[in-house]
Amino acid sequence: QAQLVESGGGLVQPGGSLRLSCAVSRIMFSGNAMGWYRQAPGKQRELVATITSGGETNYAGSVKGRFAISRDNAKNTVYLQMNSLKPEDTAVYFCNRFPVIPHGYWGQGTQVTVSS
Repeated sequence: QAQLVESGGGLVQPGGSLRLSCAVSRIMFSGNAMGWYRQAPGKQRELVATITSGGETNYAGSVKGRFAISRDNAKNTVYLQMNSLKPEDTAVYFCNRFPVIPHGYWGQGTQVTVSS
C-alpha cells in the first residue's frame, strides 16, 4: 500500500533552516530513487532534489549548495535539509518516487513559508 507522510515544514525567516522528513511505505521506498518536489501558489510542481537507492544525489539549480537530500534505508525515510532559505522557496513540499508514476499517489505535503 502506498504511503507518503511529509512533515517538518513551518514558518521561517529568510536565511533560516528547516529539515523535512518523509515516511515512505516500504513498497514505494525499497530499491527506488526518491525525490523532493515543491509547488508554489499558482505554479506547477517542480523537482527539487533526488537521491538513488545507493545515495547518489542531484539538485535543481535553484537549491544547489543550500539543500541536502538524504535517506535512511532502515527507516524508509527521506530527508531534506534546507539552509539559507529564501522567500522564493515558499511552497508545499512533497516527496515521492523518482521518476513519479503518472497519475500516481501523492501525500499531503508540508507547507514551508519563508517570510520576515
